[in-house]
Amino acid sequence: MLKRLLKSLKRGEINPIATQVPVTASAVTISRDEHTISRKQISKNALNVMYELTRAGYQAYLVGGGVRDLLLGLSPKDFDVATDATPEQVKQHFRRARIVGRRFRIVHVRFGREIIEVTTFRGSHDQTDDSKINRNDKTQVNDQGMLLRDNVYGSLHDDAMRRDFTINALYYSINGFTVLDHTNGMQDLADKKIRIIGDAGQRYAEDPVRMLRAIRFQAKFDFSLETATAKPIAQLAPLLKQISAPRLFDEVLKLFLSGTGKKTYQLMDDYGLFAPLFPATGKLLSDQNEASEHFHSLILSALENTDLRVKQDKPVTPAFLYAALLWPRVLVISEQYQQQGEARFRALQLAGHQAVDEQMPVIAIPKRFSIPMREIWTLQHRLETAHGKRAIGVLQHPRFRAAYDFLLLREQSSQQAEPRGPFWTELQIQHPINKDHTESDRPRRRRRSRKPRPKGPRDSATKD
Repeated sequence: MLKRLLKSLKRGEINPIATQVPVTASAVTISRDEHTISRKQISKNALNVMYELTRAGYQAYLVGGGVRDLLLGLSPKDFDVATDATPEQVKQHFRRARIVGRRFRIVHVRFGREIIEVTTFRGSHDQTDDSKINRNDKTQVNDQGMLLRDNVYGSLHDDAMRRDFTINALYYSINGFTVLDHTNGMQDLADKKIRIIGDAGQRYAEDPVRMLRAIRFQAKFDFSLETATAKPIAQLAPLLKQISAPRLFDEVLKLFLSGTGKKTYQLMDDYGLFAPLFPATGKLLSDQNEASEHFHSLILSALENTDLRVKQDKPVTPAFLYAALLWPRVLVISEQYQQQGEARFRALQLAGHQAVDEQMPVIAIPKRFSIPMREIWTLQHRLETAHGKRAIGVLQHPRFRAAYDFLLLREQSSQQAEPRGPFWTELQIQHPINKDHTESDRPRRRRRSRKPRPKGPRDSATKD
């Protein structure tokens, strides 16, 4: 996979990286014979974008995760292009192109269902004087150093130094089919190391999501975090509260639905990144008692189950994942309502609404997921108590299967005193439900025959 790269490193053709990423204007050029990327592995649409921009006189490179994954022998999910053309210039060359984003404006070029993301080379926001910044509104930083707006353009080298990690700062060129490396990212790929570009504290302050990405890459690729890259994460973890709730929803899905969710969660817990995202659950997990151990076991079991489904290419739903992540808080609130005299079913309903409302300011969970979550929670009471015909009726509920799987997870984590899982397993064998029930399977209703209406004057009239 990286044999050619390792040979190049041994020959000294690629300089080893120091503890600090070197800031040099010239890039190391890795020739076609020294890397494993082939145009056959690249999306035709991404190649079309690069060729079109090149014909128009602009620079255009494949960059980011696409290059990284190809060098690691993986299949990229998407391809990004970096260019010196401005968003307006890019849009002029593609019919189905749209400029998006406020923090940094980019262009989405659509080819059917595939979107190629085209970004203009970014420059350092320090290059622009204060008066120009305020007048053109090109860049904006809050008191904590987080970039709120960053539309400053620069050169290829500037863009490389503005990227987050060295392994994401590699550029593939269609001119000579070479790979350009400004930050010795090839060495870090070979060493399986994640190294941030620049000062870690400053780069995390600019965009706290970079801390989550570092952990995700560590779990996904089984890499290690370079010491200076890892050191400030625990201290700066509270900065995640500055990130918008909708953006964090997407980031959490990337963290836990990539097939390495269990390992990612454990790393997040080690670095103190889980509690800022799930404050109520994090607080309960931090308590040193038997309940916290059960909660921790439940979440690990849910993530392990999700990882298995992802690896088996089975569908997964964020609703089930979030139901497990927020269940500790739901259970605590429901017990409080029961102490106030509420029935358990009603207590679970109220607790589900409250737990979701508490989580929404941090992570915005869409209703298409929050509603099934609450149904999974409230069904736990029916799964614990239903018998006879009522139990058979529960089988018909559209969320039964998810609620049943959730019950099994609870029992695995020792939260259920009297296991009910075997009962429901046997009941499904005795009363199988056809999930592929179609309209043609239903009994047809007999259509009533209508008597012909007697003709009136209008019916018998003829046109002249």
